[in-house]
Amino acid sequence: MQKHADFAEFTLIEPSADVSTARHGWRAKCLQRLIRLDLPVPPTVALPCDSVRAIAAGQMPDTARLMALFGAAPLVSVRPSPENPAWGGPGTVLNVGMNAERHAALARTHGTEAADALYLRFVQAFALHVARLDPDMFSAPPASGALAAALAAYEAETDEPFPQDPARQLAEVLRSMARAWEGTTARLLRAAKGAPAEAALGLVVQGMALAIGPGRSGSGTIQFVEGVTGAPQIIGRFRGQENGPRADGGISEATLFLVADPRGPALEDVAPELFGELLRHGRICRERLREEMQIEFAIEDGAIKVIDAVRVQRSSRAAVRIAVALANDGIISREDALLRVEPRALSDLLHFQVDPRVPRDRLGRGIAASPGAATGKIVFTAAAAQASAARDEPCILVRRETAPEDIRGMHASVAVLTERGGMTSHAAVIARGLGLPAIVGASELRLNGRERTLTTADGRVLREGDTLTVDGTTGEVLAGSPAMLEPALDDGFRTLLRWADNVRDIGIRANADTPDDARTARMFEAEGIGLCRTEHMFFDEDRLTVMREMIFADTGEDRRVALERLLPMQRADFIALFDIMAGLPVCIRLFDPPLHEFLPHDREGMRELAEALDRPLSEVTRRVEALTEFNPMLGMRGVRLGITVPEIYDMQTRAIFEATVEASRRGAAVVPEIMIPLVSAKREVEIVKTRTDAVAAAVRNETGADFDYRLGVMVETPRAALRAGEIAQHSAFLSFGTNDLTQMTYGLSRDDAGRFMGSYVAQGVYREDPFHMLDEDGVGELLLIGAKRGRETRPELTVSICGEHGGNPESISFCRAAGFDYVSCSPYRVPVARLAAAHFALLDRARPQNTAGIRR
Repeated sequence: MQKHADFAEFTLIEPSADVSTARHGWRAKCLQRLIRLDLPVPPTVALPCDSVRAIAAGQMPDTARLMALFGAAPLVSVRPSPENPAWGGPGTVLNVGMNAERHAALARTHGTEAADALYLRFVQAFALHVARLDPDMFSAPPASGALAAALAAYEAETDEPFPQDPARQLAEVLRSMARAWEGTTARLLRAAKGAPAEAALGLVVQGMALAIGPGRSGSGTIQFVEGVTGAPQIIGRFRGQENGPRADGGISEATLFLVADPRGPALEDVAPELFGELLRHGRICRERLREEMQIEFAIEDGAIKVIDAVRVQRSSRAAVRIAVALANDGIISREDALLRVEPRALSDLLHFQVDPRVPRDRLGRGIAASPGAATGKIVFTAAAAQASAARDEPCILVRRETAPEDIRGMHASVAVLTERGGMTSHAAVIARGLGLPAIVGASELRLNGRERTLTTADGRVLREGDTLTVDGTTGEVLAGSPAMLEPALDDGFRTLLRWADNVRDIGIRANADTPDDARTARMFEAEGIGLCRTEHMFFDEDRLTVMREMIFADTGEDRRVALERLLPMQRADFIALFDIMAGLPVCIRLFDPPLHEFLPHDREGMRELAEALDRPLSEVTRRVEALTEFNPMLGMRGVRLGITVPEIYDMQTRAIFEATVEASRRGAAVVPEIMIPLVSAKREVEIVKTRTDAVAAAVRNETGADFDYRLGVMVETPRAALRAGEIAQHSAFLSFGTNDLTQMTYGLSRDDAGRFMGSYVAQGVYREDPFHMLDEDGVGELLLIGAKRGRETRPELTVSICGEHGGNPESISFCRAAGFDYVSCSPYRVPVARLAAAHFALLDRARPQNTAGIRR
């Protein structure tokens, strides 16, 4: 005898029933909302998660009493109802309650073929999903004798006839679905979708709408927006009854379009009154459920039944368009529209994307370092990329890892692919700044630079000139040229970000190194430049030669002469930046990298340099070797270079001040921000400040113009964060360079950590890659200490971050709570940052302010 549960086993869903998403799942709650809207939903019963857990443990509800709610000869479906629809669940089982008696009755009223088809489908589903029998024995299509064969096969395999008691059938289906949810495979699949380990399942038992009858009958789905673009469009199909008599005695097997279509008949044409009723149902759902829904319906003898309604699956670009449309129509508020769009989803709108509707031929996978997708011919060197661009042939630069001298090749490419690297490797950072799709750390692919080949894990060999596609959004390398979706910087995108700017309370600037970067930053409405890396200006061919002459100069005077040739180039760069930003703040970081990055590393490159400088090859070789450092990222770079070779910073500050004067004469007054990199001691700031003040005074005297400037520090070393109080004595601002700060705090190379980071995260050593997600516990504590101590010395101190973390929503949340003034990120991440900042401001309105931080 069945042991029945002694708690509330199930609930008939009525408008006033106590049904909640947490207890009964999303489907049960959605169906209750549809019932409250007076939509024609069949009788439905919800089994709460507690009941389903009990069923999995063998404690069954009173299924006879449950089935009695559906009449004397019940036919029901059983559907999963987890708390979140994304978590999936066991498949729906239809026609529970079908037995020989009900089959005979249906044969009399609807015909033998229709009755056989319904019974056969249930027997097959029960055999596969409940009895777990061999699928090959229960896959026959409806045909004469198929039902009898299926019943015989079931009896032969189980040694008992197919169960005829509807209550027993339901009990077996409920037990099977409950236990399937608790299985190991199901748990792993849910975890991959973000479900917590304790995620529970509710079940919904609903009266069947058979979709057969002498009048118009069948089933289908309808939605009112296109899921990829978000454009208004009626989409769906209506599948007429497969078997059963029509009024004229024939058999209907028609699949109809919903709206008039030249390809075939449509429900709108053959049954306009039914189509109009579906439109009314859709309009009610949109207005009252405040969402775009896909409605599952059945038509039984000319009467519509609404079986289910689910939120329309949508791409990122569709999510933006739908949210803005709902707000513009007054269905939801602007604040709700903002919260409905995931900030990171905006990246998909800024770039070309592989159309999700087309098949993919995947060659390999790596780290999705810069979003977007591009197709081009493979090139293996920067020179080949430039040559390809000169021929107007799109190319993809493939390198083991990129170096600063590859920047020209990256500019000439439509995408970048590297075998090594991580989220803050050179290729990743530069690609994000340029808006290039990029995949780094694609270790599944083997690059042979000598043979100029790329070999995939399955043995396919690609050569220079072959075509491939880089999907920097998913990290997949694809063969060929799949169809693309264009960027979607439309009115909906701009409107959403305008609403975001009205509510956010932290500044958003862009990291921009060139005029093109600055124009992109303005296009995305950044509030200024938070980091301009001046060294990137020196890799153009005409400047690189002069830079190398300066490096090889023997005296300070010789260095000064070489740098005087770079001065007008730098001045022109800064004038362009100031003009483009039109009075918005521009923060310029002084020269940072070690000098060896500007020198060739192979024999052929050294020979060419010797010829260009008219020096012996042996001398060039010795000088290159002398500049080589064991650990250049911790060596002669940043402020250390500015103090030991002060002519470099003198030239740069002069160029900044002369550009300030010129740009101010032509437009709004410019107050440049000059940032000193890699500081670790107060004395470093004092030395640079003294020389900078002297250069400023000289330019004022020479030009007769007055101007202001702000001097600040890029906090990249742990010591600078700890000594921020004394460093702030000479600084108008502190900007945390979280790339290097993370590298030095962890003792990790940001270029090499990608080789093992996946394993570390998988084993729980680190929760996330700290170069991808700000480490709030370690690096974050240094940020808090530095900001707190800096503002104790100088209360008006401006505090920000300008590392790659600046574009991450989680980092923006941290910076808001800590009272930072702004974040700065790559230009193409500015929209993401603007929306994320708005999210956190809106969420803060619903809860008390966090007073643990240092928010001013």
